[in-house]
Amino acid sequence: MDKLKDYPLWAIILFIVVYVILAVAQSTWLFIDARKHGRFPWFWGIWGLIHIPMPTIVYLLWSMLDRTRKKKRG
Repeated sequence: MDKLKDYPLWAIILFIVVYVILAVAQSTWLFIDARKHGRFPWFWGIWGLIHIPMPTIVYLLWSMLDRTRKKKRG
């Protein structure tokens, strides 16, 4: 907790605001895209609110893998 005192209050507030904006943007995009493709939209939306950027990375990899499997099936 002593390390937190080394940063000015404005920097801490700015970090929190940027983090919240990024989390909401990521969550919204994941939800909309997952709903469009029928891929558990609530799961991706909630996970996108909790973590940054891991859900987006996993979702993109999962989507690419899913597209590859669909192409192989015909």
